[in-house]
Amino acid sequence: MWESTEMKSGISIGRGILWVLIWFGFMLFYTALDVAVWRKTAPLYEKYLNFFSIILCMLVFLILLTGRNDFRINLFGKISFQGILLAAGCAVLLYFILDRGLDPVFEQIFPASEETYQQMLQTLSSTPVISLLQVCVLAPVTEEILMREFLLGGLSLKYGKTTALLVSAFLFAILHFNMVQTLSAFICGIILGLLYLHTGSVFCCISAHAGYNLISYITMILPLYSK
Repeated sequence: MWESTEMKSGISIGRGILWVLIWFGFMLFYTALDVAVWRKTAPLYEKYLNFFSIILCMLVFLILLTGRNDFRINLFGKISFQGILLAAGCAVLLYFILDRGLDPVFEQIFPASEETYQQMLQTLSSTPVISLLQVCVLAPVTEEILMREFLLGGLSLKYGKTTALLVSAFLFAILHFNMVQTLSAFICGIILGLLYLHTGSVFCCISAHAGYNLISYITMILPLYSK
């Protein structure tokens, strides 16, 4: 998909924050476009138009990310059988740590955030196929390329692995809009970051992220769709 080239120099924290904010801006843009345009002008096709808007924003962002930085996406580099097994293990581990362990605790501490989260799940359940692609393909690909390969990989060259891991996990967390998701996303960012540091493979991180989201989708969203 993209030429495989290692980043030759690290990135600063400020530069990393800038690119996270740029992606946040894209997220705000396609959300506002959906609310202000698609829902009003084409309600029957709103979900499809929003889905293609997200894809377009994702592609434009990744083109900007690779074009403005000493960075090329190494999507299929450093893949190994051990890495794939670790990715599968991380997906299952995240499900039991977060969905079965910590999320119920966070939901009790932040009931307002939990209500917002449940509303989001109801929205996703209304279009299961599109939601599946969005949650299990688009989000993992974009977020892992940005957060793990670009941010964690670039910061580790300049600040060391520990600082890079914590900063990248924190920035990953704040992209998730309510407290229940934010706290879980920080832990998720740590585990996925450790996977990236161990394997050096963004594909393994995408696989782990997608696998975890798929498990969550099957156990949380599909039951809502069947009601």
